Amino acid sequence: MAKKISKRRVELLSKIDKQKTYTIAEATQTVQALQSAKFDETVEIALNLNVDPRHADQMIRSSVVLPHGTGKTVRVAVFAKGAKVDEAIKAGADLVGNDELIEKIQAGVIEFDTVIATPDMMGTLGRVARILGPKGLMPNPKTGTVTMDVTKAVTDAKGGKVNFRVDKKGNIHAGIGKVSFGTEKIEENLKVFVRAINRAKPAASKGRYIKNGTLSLTMSPSIKLMTNELMELRN
Repeated sequence: MAKKISKRRVELLSKIDKQKTYTIAEATQTVQALQSAKFDETVEIALNLNVDPRHADQMIRSSVVLPHGTGKTVRVAVFAKGAKVDEAIKAGADLVGNDELIEKIQAGVIEFDTVIATPDMMGTLGRVARILGPKGLMPNPKTGTVTMDVTKAVTDAKGGKVNFRVDKKGNIHAGIGKVSFGTEKIEENLKVFVRAINRAKPAASKGRYIKNGTLSLTMSPSIKLMTNELMELRN
């Protein structure tokens, strides 16, 4: 039996031309009309890339700081010792420590959204890699979360840094702001995000790199994006 579509869904679908591929400007304007929840919905971009992440030379994992942030309050945990503990606290980290934080994680207490670690703490973090890894929280040099520059890492995380990683089907999905940001800020965030994706293109990826892309809200249907325009977004 076919699933019944709600009246709200029908109304939202009526605001989108499903046969059309939208320019970035058109999509960011259209998405404003799709706000229907009682909360400030997140604007989400989804891209399908022409890569096979089963091969190490086609795995994409990096990060980018959005100019207008994500609109989300990010709780940052820093694993450090010595002078770097004070540096993390001054930078605004929500949790700072080492063994005591490890014990909390082992007990199932995860009170953070991002983890930053100095290189000398990675051996210690190995004890909880099986817990943090599946949640996408394990620090990684490629995303700038394993670093001695704790101040910059915390500032970036609090200021709108988005980590992205391609899944096994070649998809990348990320929140790039809140619908309340308005068209101009969402468009700027989108362009910065896609430029980062294009910069991360593996040399081994041949043919059309961005196969398709969509823009949506947390609870809305998706809007198809014009892939030629996305691929033209370079440095």
